[in-house]
Amino acid sequence: MLKSKASQNSLDQRNATRLRVLEHIRTKGSISRIDIASALQTSPATVTAATADLISAGLVRETEGEAHSRSAKRGRPRVLLQLDGPSYLVAGLKVARQVISVILVDFEGNEVTSHMYALQDARMSPRDFVRTVRLALEETCAKIDRTIDGLSGVSIGIAGLVDAERNFVHWSSSITERNVNFAAFLDEGLPCPAFIENDANLVAKAEQLFGLGKGLSNFLVVTIEHGVGLGIVLDGKLFRGNHGCGAEFGHAKVQLDGALCQCGQRGCLEAYVGDYALIREMTVAGQSSALETVSDIHDRAHAGDQRAISVLARAGQMFGLGLSNLINLFAPDCIILSGARVSFEHLCSDDVMARIRNGVVNVDTALPEIKVHHWGDLMWAKGAAAYGIEQVSILKVQEIAAHAS
Repeated sequence: MLKSKASQNSLDQRNATRLRVLEHIRTKGSISRIDIASALQTSPATVTAATADLISAGLVRETEGEAHSRSAKRGRPRVLLQLDGPSYLVAGLKVARQVISVILVDFEGNEVTSHMYALQDARMSPRDFVRTVRLALEETCAKIDRTIDGLSGVSIGIAGLVDAERNFVHWSSSITERNVNFAAFLDEGLPCPAFIENDANLVAKAEQLFGLGKGLSNFLVVTIEHGVGLGIVLDGKLFRGNHGCGAEFGHAKVQLDGALCQCGQRGCLEAYVGDYALIREMTVAGQSSALETVSDIHDRAHAGDQRAISVLARAGQMFGLGLSNLINLFAPDCIILSGARVSFEHLCSDDVMARIRNGVVNVDTALPEIKVHHWGDLMWAKGAAAYGIEQVSILKVQEIAAHAS
């Protein structure tokens, strides 16, 4: 088994063709060889060779379609290709502060089972982090009488600065150390290929495949929970930046020498908008009694608490400032606000929209649509699973060439 990090950049031309064919079959669900050749503008012989390899690797299987002719006597059933769903089991995980959400999917992306694993510590050493991920996977696999040895890949989403190409974490609120190369820890602690990615990128992947970004070429996903993240899809592709350090919207500076951020710097957007920032602001005001979540702040604001109203209003104004900058930079089709919060109302108020309009360069066009999508950690995990399937596909295609040599 290959446990090296998957990379499309390392594929030769033949493997790149195999992967293109595989992903086209995934997109279409079931399709004939001749239709694949037409869609990819390649020769039928090339497609036939590629699909033969994919079938032998257990990635694709043949199935019968409708007959060529309307006459049952004269027509022969068409041979179609589709993914061999049960052949591979992939895990997607979203690591939050209090829980790890786990989902197991087959190779087609169909959910097999899911599980919520409670965390004792919000921040862990790299080795403890991997051990905890393993425990979460073991409990999840046990629900379907399987073991983690049967997993083909594991994809882990965490908040922070992540170089997904190298499984390298520059910084994360879940990890006690900085600049950690997780490749060795993952190889040591897990029996299958494992991949780490920024969780906001995985939400963008989930929105693109399953959610409000489906069919859109250019959109942004802003995640709001303990911190603030950003997933960017440009021309249908996820943008990460150099070394995975782009798209750090939460750490864009909105106030010179302002509030302290969990990253250690001051004036970051999430130091005014993130859950911890709102709760900290209320705590400083001496109103922390029975205050545990942002929902509690909303409840107080609805009850007329002026301090709560003020805290939420300032967060909204800072957020509006940040969104106007994003629109000026990317001019997206839409912006999706995603997270598990009960309410984003303070971030979508009329005052916030006015702040956005006032901060956007006036080109006499409407603002991009701003949508709110409440889906919990399990959907973040589904985005991780989608990324895991993508990476497993690359590794399995690489294995085809390795076995042939």
